[in-house]
Amino acid sequence: MAFDWISRDGKLILGARIVRTFSYGFLSIILAIYLNLVGFNEIAIGLVLTATLVDSVIFNLISGAYADKFGRKKMLVLYAILMIASAIIFFVTNNYVALIIAALIGTINVTGSEVGAFLSLEQAILPQTVFNIKKRTSVFAIYNTVGTFAMAGGVLMSGLSTILENRYGLDKIDSIRYLFLLYAFCSVVVLVIYFLLSHNIESQKTRINSKPIALSTKSRKIIRKMSSLFAVDAFAGGFVIQSIVSFWFYTKFGADISSLSYIFATAAVLTGLSFLFASKLASKIGLVNTMVFTHIPSNVLMILLAFAPTFYVAILIYLARMGLSQMDVPTRQSYIVAVVNEDERIAAASITNTSRNVAQSVSPSLSGLIIHALSLSAPFVVGGALKIVYDVGIFLNFRKIKPPEEI
Repeated sequence: MAFDWISRDGKLILGARIVRTFSYGFLSIILAIYLNLVGFNEIAIGLVLTATLVDSVIFNLISGAYADKFGRKKMLVLYAILMIASAIIFFVTNNYVALIIAALIGTINVTGSEVGAFLSLEQAILPQTVFNIKKRTSVFAIYNTVGTFAMAGGVLMSGLSTILENRYGLDKIDSIRYLFLLYAFCSVVVLVIYFLLSHNIESQKTRINSKPIALSTKSRKIIRKMSSLFAVDAFAGGFVIQSIVSFWFYTKFGADISSLSYIFATAAVLTGLSFLFASKLASKIGLVNTMVFTHIPSNVLMILLAFAPTFYVAILIYLARMGLSQMDVPTRQSYIVAVVNEDERIAAASITNTSRNVAQSVSPSLSGLIIHALSLSAPFVVGGALKIVYDVGIFLNFRKIKPPEEI
């Protein structure tokens, strides 16, 4: 039977991932546009988007400190309830303070890829849901792939607002507002799935009196450098999160939401396929080389996107960029756990992920300021240049530090 090596809990986690990332897909397209339509300027939009990323930082820290004491299932249920509450707030009001609060509590994701607290908890749970330890990497590959394709479906769903506007005569604001109601429904489905999880997802060892693992001197040095460089990459990425790119296409070229849904859905499919290609490429040229030599061209394309003369040229550049830009994700994750000791992997992943989330939470607000002060396309140049600095830093610092299989 297909996937009979994954437990019932593992399949439920995959189901929750699909529903959740589906809702993130359409939310990432509509949010900045909706805020602009209800009267928010670029700076205010940037602050709301930053609040969604600050939320990821806060809840990741809470999960790391308390999930195994409070209970992983309880924590997932709590986050799903907050997700529902946030969706309802966005549906019933456009008050700025209320929307900031909703963004801070709601585990909303507008980056085009998941970075929040659900991700950290589910990644800790998934290894316990496979019956064969050799399948651990496979379950993570499936987890990322189904999430990416579900997000592509969600991006297409953002076109529903155009249908509501054209067929039922709703204005732009109300046609988009009903998607927040769909987001609330998806959140309820996620909540139900989490209620069905068994106690087997909980930590096998009590954490109450356990001492944290101390990183070795060697690992501490590696993780410190990684965290610093990953922070640069995430900070740069925050300038061009999917909501900002969507707003750029909408404002510069007058693209409607239906067109945007096709663009970002295609980009998500290309990203999902690139995950599969990245692992094959890494087996040929190595993890670090794959990270760097696919990422630099994608960042050059990001800079070129700022100068795209027409809508269709911009689409081609953007899709080419998305076909390369995420190939460093599975290779980066693999490299992190390969170059530290086995008992240091959770600490290493937690530290590096937190550094990324903190850094990325700052830049959307700065992106709003840059757009307001310079130009609509300036964030692409700033983000692309900073990401190239990150790529050079990774290559110079880690090209000689090989994972075991490359030695």
